[in-house]
Amino acid sequence: MRDLDLQTLRLFAAVCDHRSIARTAEQESIVGSAISKRLAQLEDTVGTPLLVRKRRGVVPTPAGETLLEHARTMLASVGQIERDMAAYATGIRGHVRMLVTASVMAESLADDVAAFLQDSAHRDIQVSLEERVSPEVVQGIREGSASIGICWDAADLSGLETCGYRSDHLAVVAHASHPLAQLPSVRFADVLDYEFVSMPALSAVQVLLARAAAVEGKMLAHRVLVSNFDAALRVVRANLAISVVPREVAAHFAQSAPVCIVPLSDPWARRRFAICYRSASTLPPAAHLLVTHLARQGHPQ
Repeated sequence: MRDLDLQTLRLFAAVCDHRSIARTAEQESIVGSAISKRLAQLEDTVGTPLLVRKRRGVVPTPAGETLLEHARTMLASVGQIERDMAAYATGIRGHVRMLVTASVMAESLADDVAAFLQDSAHRDIQVSLEERVSPEVVQGIREGSASIGICWDAADLSGLETCGYRSDHLAVVAHASHPLAQLPSVRFADVLDYEFVSMPALSAVQVLLARAAAVEGKMLAHRVLVSNFDAALRVVRANLAISVVPREVAAHFAQSAPVCIVPLSDPWARRRFAICYRSASTLPPAAHLLVTHLARQGHPQ
């Protein structure tokens, strides 16, 4: 197959969106015959019809629908390249992409990144944050979809370079009227008979709790399943179940809600996070500066 032309793919996607060659020609300021010629060449290139001409316009064939999906992905990638290069042209000398877990995002990362960007020496740097579960963070860094990842250090980080970031402490959060609420601390084994509000199965916290329950020969009693810490804390506030979340995340919520934070006394409840990247030697300068800054937050001098 010959190389696909991006402009032709753009026109093909536009025709599929408008269901009309004439309307696309008007929008793109191109004569309709020129678009028709490009589409005919595209069909010749892929070796199959892509559009069905009807009285009121055109619709994609099954092959056309498949090509349209691929075309949208390619055009989105090209658009990202154009935006990144435009950033350099306008004086922004670095764009750092990060993949991070929900725990890291919910705790101190936003403040740490904000402090980095507020430094006048970093005014020409942009940072993008995307939330993933720990295995997806590691996979994304290995595949090169981002420069930096931050996740639980118990994840499989083989093949990547790492440095320490911050840590947190898991705690039981219960309604103020719950029997656990007044305890100074508690072992995880002693709360397994209660019903839990749980996070997605692949989240770092949920994986850790499932393993700890299995060691005790039990399973977690799930009453409610939610997608994030904020939702979990709201369920606890309604007194539907208890939850295990980072103490650092629950602290602010507990100031205005009738819930109590009971630290877990188990050694594994103290979690550490790692900054990971493929290689320090291949980190772009802006990403290297950010890694240095973040590592310093985890180990203040």
